[in-house]
Amino acid sequence: MDDSTQQALGPRVAVAAFDGWNDAGEAASQAVGVLRDAQPSIEIVSVDPELFFDYQYTRPTLRLDGEGRRALDWPEATLHRPMDPRGFWTLRGVEPARAWRSFTAEFIDALLAEDVTGLVTVGAMMSDVPHTRPIAVHATSENELLRNQLEIDRSRYEGPTGILGVLTDAAETAGIPTVALWASVPHYVAGASPSPKATLALLERLGEMTAREIELGSLPTEAATWEATVDAAAADDDEMSDYIRQLEEARDTWDSPEASGDAIAQAFEKYLRGDGPGKGRPPRG
Repeated sequence: MDDSTQQALGPRVAVAAFDGWNDAGEAASQAVGVLRDAQPSIEIVSVDPELFFDYQYTRPTLRLDGEGRRALDWPEATLHRPMDPRGFWTLRGVEPARAWRSFTAEFIDALLAEDVTGLVTVGAMMSDVPHTRPIAVHATSENELLRNQLEIDRSRYEGPTGILGVLTDAAETAGIPTVALWASVPHYVAGASPSPKATLALLERLGEMTAREIELGSLPTEAATWEATVDAAAADDDEMSDYIRQLEEARDTWDSPEASGDAIAQAFEKYLRGDGPGKGRPPRG
């Protein structure tokens, strides 16, 4: 691990994502799911769903178990500890419908008890971007040390936030340095979940930021298949093809050396304010 990253995030890093407002194309929750699947871990905290979830908004689901019997799965949010301390602590679940401060406090207390030294929150937003270009991942931090050492920006956003914003604020208040990663998901395919190309981009950025090897499994193949599937759909739709070409031109201009960091930050904040595609709101799951 790079020395500067080690100093900034420390050796015990947690990664958090939640279904719902923060999770266009399920890209963020899938990213934490990949991390969990790639490393043996132990569940150490699970919230009481009766306290935090609205079952008319996030309903329990029925499934058949291996013996054909019905089983009921309730909405949940859990924190897992890696068996290998070089792994990631993972926090994943459904965005709560109520009691956000109590919900957040449960997990912050657990992270402090685990002596977690850094928290990375991951989210995904719908954006006017083409699926044919690399998925952009915007990184920000409220922590000055992290901003300086990782060469990332501070968010200037003001307005409504999701549970990730509340968790970040509580973590920084508790003395846990945080980084927020947001992937830009093409809005014209965000409803066709999951979006493995965005999930891959989040995990690659996480690996770069923490200087850790992340086992990606079949994700690169899934991302390529996803892109090819969207290509095929666009080929049969002249209007969609024209629109994607316009987005490609805009993205290529965006990626040019002349594009400013301020312009990129302003576009991200426009999304969070609700001025972006689909009023800037990821699917609520």
